[in-house]
Amino acid sequence: MDFDREHDALVRAAAFAWLDQLEAVHGDVLPWSALRGGFPFRGERVHVVSPQGIFTPRILQAPLSIRTSHDGPYDDELGPSGLVRYMHRGEDPAHRDNKGLRLAMEQGLPLVYFVAIAKGRYQALRPAHVARESRRDLCFWIDPTGAGSAFAFRDAPDIRAYATTQALQRLHQGRFRERVLDAYRERCAFCSLRRRELLDAAHIIPDSEPGGVAEVRNGIALCRLHHATFDRHVVGVRPRDHVITVRRDVMDEEDGPTLRYAIQGLDGKPMALPRRAGDRPEQGFLETRYRRFLAVAPP
Repeated sequence: MDFDREHDALVRAAAFAWLDQLEAVHGDVLPWSALRGGFPFRGERVHVVSPQGIFTPRILQAPLSIRTSHDGPYDDELGPSGLVRYMHRGEDPAHRDNKGLRLAMEQGLPLVYFVAIAKGRYQALRPAHVARESRRDLCFWIDPTGAGSAFAFRDAPDIRAYATTQALQRLHQGRFRERVLDAYRERCAFCSLRRRELLDAAHIIPDSEPGGVAEVRNGIALCRLHHATFDRHVVGVRPRDHVITVRRDVMDEEDGPTLRYAIQGLDGKPMALPRRAGDRPEQGFLETRYRRFLAVAPP
């Protein structure tokens, strides 16, 4: 059967557009419950994922997606060239899934690379490409950068390095957010808002600084509003008792109900803490952050 490139491109474009819509609702990390139903295409339902890692929907000749498992058996790892090793399905290079990825490599087809961030939650890196295969090592090497075909980077290593860094940073932020939100039971630590799509993982020490580790002890689950107030030093958290302090100049302002209830109303209240002691904010991080808050707060 000849490869129908036009049909293939239409299906993949529709899949990517559908994922864009899901991310507009759920953010970068997508729940399995949102992914498993697939999307409508010309009167039929097209699935993008399945329990197996390499997935080819019925209406395509080559895989649309590959997926890592949160606790799966395969050892995917980043190689020195910025490519990710993705293991063969089983030990037979002629297995139909392996043949499918080989076809995707030969045709230069864009894939969705679903990376497990937490149990049942994935980031959809796209367009990923199969750069090469090692039959001896029973693996493919995947370009997950989302910046186009891997072959475009052969003479531009600096561009590849930048694109790889950006893709890995996105994964890093996604994992950090999921762990922090889980530790705080998917609630804002300041106001208890429980809408996951409106929650962020705020760094106590920014990740741009040497001490800004991507660990739960350096994070606080905050809604978008309170993340902004924390980042701009409108509010601080006292290290000794985790009580929220609102800047005096902000407390003296007069405005509508958002300021009065959502910000001024926090003053003197304790923030919520994770149940596990090891997930609670690091004392030293809070002390550093609170000193910065006091430095910008008017006397």
